[in-house]
Amino acid sequence: MDVESSVPGAGSPFVNRIMAPGDVVLDLTKASNVLRLGSGLRQDGDNIAMTKVGRLQFKKPNKYWVEGSQKRYIPNTEDVVLGIVVDRRFEMFVVDIGGPTYASLPMLAFEGATRRNTPNLQVGAALYARVVKAHRDIDPELCCTDASGKAAGFGPLNGGYVLECSTGLARVLLSKPTSPVLEALGKSLSFEIAVGMNGRVWVNAATTATTILVSNAILNSEFLTAAQQHIMVQKLLQKSQ
Repeated sequence: MDVESSVPGAGSPFVNRIMAPGDVVLDLTKASNVLRLGSGLRQDGDNIAMTKVGRLQFKKPNKYWVEGSQKRYIPNTEDVVLGIVVDRRFEMFVVDIGGPTYASLPMLAFEGATRRNTPNLQVGAALYARVVKAHRDIDPELCCTDASGKAAGFGPLNGGYVLECSTGLARVLLSKPTSPVLEALGKSLSFEIAVGMNGRVWVNAATTATTILVSNAILNSEFLTAAQQHIMVQKLLQKSQ
């Protein structure tokens, strides 16, 4: 949907804030530029209002949308996802990525893989992958390398704990600069993390207590401001001592 507005750049002061249905986030009375409205927004006279609970997002030059808290995931090409192996078939693994259908992962889609040397992934194994094919009429296809064929962090995830969150929170965790909750945790704790756009997060640390603390902090952070996230992490750290 396109609407006329003169709002330059990220013109709404509510970008990256959690808003409720009916909240007015943009004023169109100063009009001249065309804005593109995505899901979660509607035009109400001279205003743009929210239609669902979520975080208002903006992408240059002119797109606004609402990142909701839904857990439903629709695969898109180049998404990074966290999958669970559910079957092993001839020359491919079948992987659950939380979408409408399972995804396929060719056994040769790993750095250095050959027909004589393929990963020995068992059912239940977690892995970090990239979506290379996504279309509504076919099952998505995954790859455990970057575009140049290097592993680049993709592949099996050994140990650790997999938690599920909303796709909106996952995108915040993947955004740059580093999200406040991960920044606060990283100042005091040592841990590994892999975040999938499909609303799954892998956390691995030296102790179970640290893994649980990091996981709880991530899940608690979704509807908190940056300052509140830092305070929440400090409280969790104090309780763990």
